Amino acid sequence: MTFVSPKLQDNLKLNSAEIAEPRARRLSEKQQELHYATIAAKYEVHYSDPASRDYRWRFIYQPMFAGIDLSGKRVLDAMCGSGQTTEYLLSRKASVTGLDISGEAIETFKSRWPGVQALRRPFFNSDLADSSFDCVAIVGGFHHLHPHVGEGLNEIHRLLKRGGYFCFMEPHAGSLPDVVRRFWYKHDRLFADNEAAIDLQGLENEFGDRFTFRSVKYQGNVAFLLVLNSLIFRIPAGWKPSYAGSLMALEPAISRLQGKLSSCFVVAQWQKR
Repeated sequence: MTFVSPKLQDNLKLNSAEIAEPRARRLSEKQQELHYATIAAKYEVHYSDPASRDYRWRFIYQPMFAGIDLSGKRVLDAMCGSGQTTEYLLSRKASVTGLDISGEAIETFKSRWPGVQALRRPFFNSDLADSSFDCVAIVGGFHHLHPHVGEGLNEIHRLLKRGGYFCFMEPHAGSLPDVVRRFWYKHDRLFADNEAAIDLQGLENEFGDRFTFRSVKYQGNVAFLLVLNSLIFRIPAGWKPSYAGSLMALEPAISRLQGKLSSCFVVAQWQKR
């Protein structure tokens, strides 16, 4: 029988954990890749139409990037999909890199934005250099990293230059809509098994020494649900032009009355210390 010292046993356990954790992340990312492949065509129809584009510009992108000069800045559009956010970033004169694990999404991205760098790579194995971006933007993709959201923030911190911005929009925990969302996630085939709203307060507690929290805005109500997320509610995309204008007009009025408890998502700006 070979004697193994307690110290070596601890090292072996640590190495096993280090090996298992990347494997778990890869499985999570693969799950999302396969899931997106099953819904990609429908996703494009419902999230790239004019009404959805208008919603994102007004209620997501404008507060998400408010006060930041993006002209000439290197911005990573992470979990970029087919590049909806890239359109806004290019309008602000940013130098954009799109990153997504889905081959189908990246091919659509390349055809839509032929002059923009597009990388089909896993988020946790991007091979992008440390401190290489002025801004990392994620719109509705961060919660797909669950249960590895904290590790995702470590990766974002690595990629950002000092003083760089992490700008994101995500469904958040601790709201009434999230009570419904948790039930829906479990029963709707449009969601992958590992999706869950982000615990913003928990992340702020964990990363408060590495980021400054510049702004947080809770919003999202009728237009978010029935215009932007028409796919989830199985509303035919062709119906949206008939009602989108009215709901978009209601959205800001209702938003003024909302807080964390009643809103559907959070838009935030964090800055690397």
